[in-house]
Amino acid sequence: MVQCMSLGSVLALAVLALCMVVLPLMLPPLPPPPFMLLFFPVGIMAALVFLAFSPADQPAAQLVVSYSV
Repeated sequence: MVQCMSLGSVLALAVLALCMVVLPLMLPPLPPPPFMLLFFPVGIMAALVFLAFSPADQPAAQLVVSYSV
């Protein structure tokens, strides 16, 4: 049987999850970021959508497989 995760990685993920639950309750709230910084995620998403739907420069390569006996 293949073991995907070791005991150490499971413990590290459990500690990380516990920190994500406990630390926001202990730390003070942060002030909101400047308004201009909010446009960076929007710009990155717009660029990714543009790249996803833009046509490729090169045509798709055709795979030719030949079998010889």
